[in-house]
Amino acid sequence: MTYHNHDRKRRIQAGFSLLITSDSRDEKRDESGRMARDLLTKQNHKVIEYKIVKNDPQSIIDTVKKFLKNDEIDVVITSGGTGISSRDVTVDTLSPLFEKTLNGFGELFRNLSYRDVGEAAMISRATAGIIGTKIIFCIPGSTKAMELALTQLILPGIGHILWEVNR
Repeated sequence: MTYHNHDRKRRIQAGFSLLITSDSRDEKRDESGRMARDLLTKQNHKVIEYKIVKNDPQSIIDTVKKFLKNDEIDVVITSGGTGISSRDVTVDTLSPLFEKTLNGFGELFRNLSYRDVGEAAMISRATAGIIGTKIIFCIPGSTKAMELALTQLILPGIGHILWEVNR
């Protein structure tokens, strides 16, 4: 991670990993992952790791733990598994690992989502947390959700969040 200035809106270059949890997507059909890679690289961030796994708790934990061990990765973004169906296990799997929870991320995400999807926003369990000095964002699997989370919340705030976590 490289800091370019010292104000609250720090412009940094961070290392990201993307974990797509899906029983039906592969790399060709993963529009959310493709969009995330494009948005991140256009903002001069690096996508260090990208992986698609099934909605299986052990696969999710194993992959995230691997990402957390990589010193180049500052931020883990998961896409999928934040709803309320029986196959939505990402939030239940990762939340217990959080040392701190960023409640505001989920609250703001649902508030912004409400403008687009109405009351359906209440069934999103989008969340974020801190593990060590790494930030984990759990985002719904749609391209609209990925775009909203990255452009409205994560990218504008990542410099400040990483600065706080690494103080």
